Amino acid sequence: MARAPFELAGVRVAPGSRAQIDVPVAKLYTHAPLHIPVEVIHGRQSGPVLLVCGAIHGDEINGVEIVRRLLRSSAVRGLRGTLIAVPIVNVFGFVQHSRYLPDRRDLNRCFPGSESGSLGSRVAALFREQIVDLATHIIDLHTGAIHRTNLPQIRAQLTPGGETEAMAMAFGVPVILNAELREGSLRHYAQGNGVPVLTYEAGEALRFDEWAIAPGVRGVRRVMRSIGMLTSDRRRTAPPAAEVANGSSWARATIDGILRPKVRLGARVAKGELLGLVADPFGNVEGEVRANADGIVIGMSNLPLANEGEALFHVARFDAIEEAESAIETFQSDYESLPEGLNLK
Repeated sequence: MARAPFELAGVRVAPGSRAQIDVPVAKLYTHAPLHIPVEVIHGRQSGPVLLVCGAIHGDEINGVEIVRRLLRSSAVRGLRGTLIAVPIVNVFGFVQHSRYLPDRRDLNRCFPGSESGSLGSRVAALFREQIVDLATHIIDLHTGAIHRTNLPQIRAQLTPGGETEAMAMAFGVPVILNAELREGSLRHYAQGNGVPVLTYEAGEALRFDEWAIAPGVRGVRRVMRSIGMLTSDRRRTAPPAAEVANGSSWARATIDGILRPKVRLGARVAKGELLGLVADPFGNVEGEVRANADGIVIGMSNLPLANEGEALFHVARFDAIEEAESAIETFQSDYESLPEGLNLK
């Protein structure tokens, strides 16, 4: 029996074909229409429906390039199941170089949304109804916020032996943060409906970080193989080891001033270790920023200007910290284009 076409936003995609679809989302003040761009690859054989999406936060653009490279990859030509690729979800924010929608709402706190709610709620409802609810698996691509950078990591709510955990391990980045679900997020909505979701965090907003993009493309393809969408290749090596963090916290500025970091992204730190100094421009008043736990620095501020209480260093805690450090060193050796701040040797 022939496989049925895949339908998205009223467009039918035949088995063994692909189509680019513009999903109408809203209009600008000028009455010019805005669309969420989508590409669907519908395999000849049945299988999972994977949604890979970027730029739910409009300034987090590494995911846009990850989706582009994924779609150009020869690996996706003979896939089983269906790939829904959405490079830019928050088209409003993307155009304005902003994390937010025009009403200053965070789209990733608006799910499941409402057709009669705020702009954010309406966009979330449309994206959910037209796209998200079609997926059986989701990979959501993010970066750090503006002026913050993240070590490549997966955030997911893990259940031992569950499908989300298997996907996270298959992705192949060194750190997996077992993160609670945030109400209103895409992950909270989808996971609540039994759909396994990974959030990939890497790099900085408004930047193309090759050391974040290349592992992202490779990680998505690894997940696609792990869930049976791509043919397994016995010649391929197993994904690099990953360690699960059992929690994380931010070390914050103790005074207002100018930050001088003393550690780098990916560094192993001990509780009480000096992470940075914040001082006034003359250096007369100086405040220390110290680690509040043993762990690995998985995120940090790139902006030297700091206000008291501002989050500066994100430290993840591990039961097996030596293994986590080793996993990051292995990752670093696999990606020679990592910036100096990630060079742990």
